[in-house]
Amino acid sequence: MNDNRRYDDISVVRDFRGQYKAARHRRQRGAPHAVPEPVIRKFRSIIYDYYRKHKRDFPWRRTEDPYHILVSEIMLQQTQTGRVAEKFVEFIVTFPTVESLAAAPLSRVLSTWQGMGYNRRARYLRDLAEVLASEHGGRIPDDPGLLAKLPGIGRATAASICAFAFNRPVVFIETNIRTVFIHFFFNERKDVEDRDIILLAEAALDRKDPRAWYSALMDYGAMLKQRHPNPSRKSAHHQTQKRFEGSRRQIRGIVLRVLLKNRGVTAKRLSKIIGRPERELMPVIDELVREGMIRKKGRALDVE
Repeated sequence: MNDNRRYDDISVVRDFRGQYKAARHRRQRGAPHAVPEPVIRKFRSIIYDYYRKHKRDFPWRRTEDPYHILVSEIMLQQTQTGRVAEKFVEFIVTFPTVESLAAAPLSRVLSTWQGMGYNRRARYLRDLAEVLASEHGGRIPDDPGLLAKLPGIGRATAASICAFAFNRPVVFIETNIRTVFIHFFFNERKDVEDRDIILLAEAALDRKDPRAWYSALMDYGAMLKQRHPNPSRKSAHHQTQKRFEGSRRQIRGIVLRVLLKNRGVTAKRLSKIIGRPERELMPVIDELVREGMIRKKGRALDVE
């Protein structure tokens, strides 16, 4: 990966916006959201030029194994790439196939997952592996509709798996892709709807190599976020991340981490280990039991 500090994104984007604005003024008829092909070609060339010089290297980009890519996409849903890069290889070494993950106890999956946060994703991964092993012969479907029915996979994740694992020309947006389109095409607007971005994403999609195109878009978006106040704040769907310290999510993670090391403890003992009142932990414990993350046997608590 080359140093991108000398890349002049300000001049590049300013010139593009001027070309785009002029093209819109010249356009007298046609669909209101249509973008002239020369503008689309220019946009693609900017994104690919940057990618060729400054593309990021991740272990999931060095494989076309659908299972490995599925795991990476679940990990990347709510975790930064740096942390995923550290954990991805360990997870794949521990669970190298769909079948090995499907057969693993949840406690082992959660132990391997520690440090990633949002532990429900580990449960979803194990559950979807069971479905893949029992209903799909251990194979990853290349159909976004089928993938979206699996635990923990929504429409955007299903599409991204198809793009990166099978090079399918599907259309989707995620945070970095959204950032790029807002920065280039909607810099003068607020509350940009995803439906407007989707129209541009479909027009700009490199249907010959969607895998490379989406990687290039994501890398450009990551660079923009480092240099500018997050353009995604102009999205109508932007949500500010809630504070983690002292949150219910933090307590859930602590409870699971302690139970993985202290199997079969009571809620009273758990509260002493964690240093929080039992009455504060009980709602979290009950929630984790309902979700199938932990189980009660008498007064003893354990990971499923």
